[in-house]
Amino acid sequence: MLRRSRKKVTFIAKPAASNLQEPEHSGLLKFLSAAFYAISSFLIIVVNKTILTNYRFPSYMFLGIGQMTTTILILYVAKMNQTVHFQDFDRSILVKIFPLPLLYVGNHITGLASTKKLSLPMFTVLRKFTILMTMIMEARLLRKTFPNRLIYSVLAIVFGALVAASSDLAFDAEGYMFILLNDVFTAASGVYTKKKLATEGLGKYGILFYNAFIIVIPTLLASAFTGDLHKAITYEHWLKTPFVSCFLMSCIMGFVLMYSIVLCSHYNSALTTTVVGAIKNVAVAYIGMFLGGDYLFSWTNFLGLNICISGGLVYSYLTFHSSSKPSQSDESGIQGNQLMIPMMEDSTDRLPVK
Repeated sequence: MLRRSRKKVTFIAKPAASNLQEPEHSGLLKFLSAAFYAISSFLIIVVNKTILTNYRFPSYMFLGIGQMTTTILILYVAKMNQTVHFQDFDRSILVKIFPLPLLYVGNHITGLASTKKLSLPMFTVLRKFTILMTMIMEARLLRKTFPNRLIYSVLAIVFGALVAASSDLAFDAEGYMFILLNDVFTAASGVYTKKKLATEGLGKYGILFYNAFIIVIPTLLASAFTGDLHKAITYEHWLKTPFVSCFLMSCIMGFVLMYSIVLCSHYNSALTTTVVGAIKNVAVAYIGMFLGGDYLFSWTNFLGLNICISGGLVYSYLTFHSSSKPSQSDESGIQGNQLMIPMMEDSTDRLPVK
């Protein structure tokens, strides 16, 4: 005797690997990591500006070396105490982390150089071009696509930067060159950091440690070769407590800033991290109008700054508002990234013949 039954079997058709989406983090984690990065970035710009401009410290490269050394020491001690975990050094590390160290040192040096050369408002205005560069690199390297609304908000930020920069009466060709190079390094560093976070054995702390570890000695040698190190060592205010306090604060904030960037990139996209930095920079520009002492006010510049902040706020609203909405299944059977295809299977149960 044969019994025929019909069983319902569900096959799950997963999307192609190229279309897989990253794990979705909660809106709260995204917002808190972004706020942490914004505050850290704001504080270190103010401290660095104080050291390089008010105290006239002659070596922005030596300041970068101090920040790298502090990062190495903090993470090494934390690893020895098993507070953090990342892979021990071997040859594979160089392959895993490349080209981040090169981008890291380029970002550090050009950022500090442009901070010294430009006023705070113009520094923050020209940094807006990092956003457009990041969007292009994410599309090219990470194969990401962006909704039109986000693209328009980014273009508004860049347009506002162009309007603000058009009124710059203190044009500094060298400062502009440094800031545009810094934009390229920052964009590339953000995109590659997002890409390397998924590399086995590295993680957030491994990226920070090995970035600083690999490049601190070459940077120190470059500083000595150019005479920059001698200028830093012979600086006249090393025995003055206010300057030393600011220098140590900058070194610690260098570590905090790099950690906040990696954390924000982990929970958000590289583009979101860049836009958050842009919004923070406009706040720095407003403060620089009153406290910096080197800002030349014009209505054109002020209008451009307001266009920038408007575009940045729209981008933030679209990003964090959409990420806080849970994904819902529709009636066609599509749930998230899984396509549910119901099918019927004929089965034959063979029973003993009585």
